[in-house]
Amino acid sequence: STAEFVRGDAYALEFDDDTYDIVHTHQTLQHVHDPVAMLREMARVARGGGRVAAREVDYSATTWFPLLPELELWLDLVRRVHRANGGEPDAGRHLTSWALDAGLASPQITASAWAFTTAPDREWWGGAWAERALHSSFAVDAVEGGHATADELQAISDAWRTWAADERGYFSMTHTELLATV
Repeated sequence: STAEFVRGDAYALEFDDDTYDIVHTHQTLQHVHDPVAMLREMARVARGGGRVAAREVDYSATTWFPLLPELELWLDLVRRVHRANGGEPDAGRHLTSWALDAGLASPQITASAWAFTTAPDREWWGGAWAERALHSSFAVDAVEGGHATADELQAISDAWRTWAADERGYFSMTHTELLATV
């Protein structure tokens, strides 16, 4: 079987009505200005009896150890930057409401969690955020939006590396999953 990747506008998909059996998004609704409109568009291209599915994080439901104050700053910063950009970092808790507002009847909602506890997992997650804190659109938005200084971002990056190197390190994120039949 083959897959085709198409870049497009999530509010105006270039597909006919009733085209797909499954329309899925992962960690996207948290970044858009109008997640309800995006879900409506996903439902439009799903066939009758098809499924609309989404999975979104709830950043307020993250937890970690050891408790590093720079990671508290990181979480606050993630939430402020997301919202300043028109997104909702705690999207998971909104999925039921958004689905109903989009006209999706009887949405099924579940939750799961990611846990980063092994050395490779900590290295990947902590390393990714250590870099992202300094060299990404997130970093640019944090500084240009007046949410953080370069020194604060460096402290966050350093804290992620400290966390990743600690064999006691633990980090978890809660996700909410939506499954709705069209």
